[in-house]
Amino acid sequence: MTTTLQWFREGGAVVWLIALCGLIGLAVLFERVFVILLRAKNNGRHFIERIIKLVRAGKVEDAIKQCAESKAVLSDMGLLILRSRSRDEAELRTLAQAVSFALIPLLTRRLQYLSTMALAAVMLGLLGAMLRAHEALLTAGVGSSAPLGAGLARAFVPPAIGLGVATLLIVGRAYLVSQAEALTEQLHEFSARLVNALLDRPDVRLGHR
Repeated sequence: MTTTLQWFREGGAVVWLIALCGLIGLAVLFERVFVILLRAKNNGRHFIERIIKLVRAGKVEDAIKQCAESKAVLSDMGLLILRSRSRDEAELRTLAQAVSFALIPLLTRRLQYLSTMALAAVMLGLLGAMLRAHEALLTAGVGSSAPLGAGLARAFVPPAIGLGVATLLIVGRAYLVSQAEALTEQLHEFSARLVNALLDRPDVRLGHR
């Protein structure tokens, strides 16, 4: 803890701005983790197979009940399609597309903030390095290399902290984007298979024989 505080003091005021970017990024990261992983994912593969099985067995009301009891994004898709009561393919596919347009942004919302905060942390780190280096050059005594060397060493602190914050946010964003893309693919698969099930058409899915 002492070493960390010392690093912050040596880095100057810019380091606190980098820390602010990190805190904002972490807040967004945790909020997106809750939405994407804890609320939206909800064992999607098992849920899809269970609902499709119920619909193909003619138990549409039971499928609606299962969707109503779940808080997953997939259940919203299933609930709206099943409650439409339509058996017209064009209407069902139009409805599924409209639901996708409404649900997918819920998964990707605010993810761009992570990239913005990561870039801001890196840029602030570079700014802090230049300010620290300039300060070291101004305060170094004539013919004395020790103060200059110490000052230049402190100039590396802001970019090091900025890169650390940026790395954490970029890796977190990459993971969340991959999870959001997987959920988006499940939404498209679920809507297509659910429409086929309602129309009593053959079920087609990856790896199915």
